[in-house]
Amino acid sequence: MIGMFDSGVGGLSVLGELRRLHPRLDVLYLADSAHAPYGQCSLTEVAELSHRNVGWLLAQGADVIAIACNTASAAALNDLRRVHPGVSFVGMEPAVKPARAYTRSGVIGVLATDATFQGELFASVVGRFADGVEIVARSCPGWADLVEAGKVAGPEVEAAIAMHLDPVLEAGADTLVLGCTHYPFLLPVLHHLAGAQVVIVDPAPAVARQIGRLATGRGSGRIRIRTTGDAVQVQTTMRRLTGWDEQVSAIT
Repeated sequence: MIGMFDSGVGGLSVLGELRRLHPRLDVLYLADSAHAPYGQCSLTEVAELSHRNVGWLLAQGADVIAIACNTASAAALNDLRRVHPGVSFVGMEPAVKPARAYTRSGVIGVLATDATFQGELFASVVGRFADGVEIVARSCPGWADLVEAGKVAGPEVEAAIAMHLDPVLEAGADTLVLGCTHYPFLLPVLHHLAGAQVVIVDPAPAVARQIGRLATGRGSGRIRIRTTGDAVQVQTTMRRLTGWDEQVSAIT
């Protein structure tokens, strides 16, 4: 069974790709909505929450863990692998490497949270894959909150996105990397504001393929959604974002 977690509903973007590519896999998804969004927490706090979430998923029988959160991956992925050497982990990292294949201007914008940029993982990705290109790193406070509230269109959303998107485009970026799993739910607005000439790279499909490669066997396609927060709110937002009708239950 695949265990997957995020600070809230953002990781459903990864789960959606996994369902599309590997519909027979069984997945237990934990939305840690009681502590969302992680991007506003310190890396130490996120690491503690990540260890707690992984412990719970392993206790439920997960044998592959997908950290469907860039901030949690930055804060805890390496340490989780050290603590649980027998468990397969898949994390999120900004997709700078594939973005290099698309840029014509040589300027790549990375949209993420402050905490993601502060982690060693981001510095490592830039060091390995950004040779010869300019990286414009832009923190986008408020975007994840909009998605958590189920707001992905309209004047309020467009204004919030433009505030952080415009400076990246003005810096010459013609390729954008989504560095938070909440952001794919904002893709229609991002495409509208950025224009057809700008390529937007979402790492979720590649991450879903990697999860599929690590899966130990085929299941029945059972999806279970759990949350540390308000189950009714998470279910309402999930249905608004994805159209799924799975029942969401709270854990203590």
